[in-house]
Amino acid sequence: MEVCGTHTMAIFRHGIKGLLPPEVEMVSGPGCPVCVTTLEDVDYAVGLAETEGVILATFGDMMRVPGSKSSLEAVRSRGGEVMAVYTPETCLEIARKQPDRQVVFLGIGFETTTPTVAATILLAEALGINNFSVFSRSKTIPAALLYLAGYPKLNLNGFLCPGHVSVVIGAAAYKPVVEQAGIPAVIAGFDPQDILLALLQLIKQVVSNEARVDNQYRRVVSELGNQKAQEMVARVFETADADWRGIGVIPLSGLRFRDAYQRFNAENRFKIKVERVPDSTGCRCGEVLLGKIKPTQCALFGKACDLQNPLGACMVSSEGTCAAYLRYAARGVK
Repeated sequence: MEVCGTHTMAIFRHGIKGLLPPEVEMVSGPGCPVCVTTLEDVDYAVGLAETEGVILATFGDMMRVPGSKSSLEAVRSRGGEVMAVYTPETCLEIARKQPDRQVVFLGIGFETTTPTVAATILLAEALGINNFSVFSRSKTIPAALLYLAGYPKLNLNGFLCPGHVSVVIGAAAYKPVVEQAGIPAVIAGFDPQDILLALLQLIKQVVSNEARVDNQYRRVVSELGNQKAQEMVARVFETADADWRGIGVIPLSGLRFRDAYQRFNAENRFKIKVERVPDSTGCRCGEVLLGKIKPTQCALFGKACDLQNPLGACMVSSEGTCAAYLRYAARGVK
């Protein structure tokens, strides 16, 4: 399983699946933060965007993700102040220029982006900016891998681990997964030769009945990772259970504000009522994220749900598995 959406796109773009023997099957996991954001969290973000006096900022892919009734893009089309930004620090400049408004950043992401959120909160504290907050739904990869390793009937033999996440957390972060699950893990970059080399190392481990962490991206990933980034995150956040769209609650796979930084928690400032509702569209995104089915096994794929009119988050995201299938596999690229 490649758990990273960037890997998924690279694998399809370069036709890597078509190069593999039939004995080797690759499945795509829940490594797209946009895809695993729950309906309830999207609904909460929509509620924030509809709140008078609030400017909501988010990464671009989140704009089109459907909640139970609306999306952030739809709110913006109705006049809501919703902005796509490249970095949460942009929000501080907006908050500084408009002190009479509340600026909220939608903090969706894995370990790659969480340090930038933590750094922005620390900067807001240092500058005394009080009209800035974060609706945080950051998630962590190693806890998800451990959960997937024990998930019934997936029968995974190895993990292709994301290079950019690994830059932050380091190769050592995967050792508990390998030791507890007995499944090999190889860290890979995103060039086709990086991915193929990592797959070769995974296959060698499986054939020889070994299980260890193999870092095939040493040119950028170290054993302990970016410790300064880790320290910033640990200062602002602590681990907590997290709800993953279509999968459910994965223990200790998320981050929540520490008590000292609760004043930057948007959920404390805004009491948005959200009901837990089932996905009524018929979208099977959750099964796709778990690797239980391929997108082509969903009755909506390429019909009611496509790149122009996505019903599920896996089709919305530029790193979503359904989007990858429709762009490449559906046109004959394996």
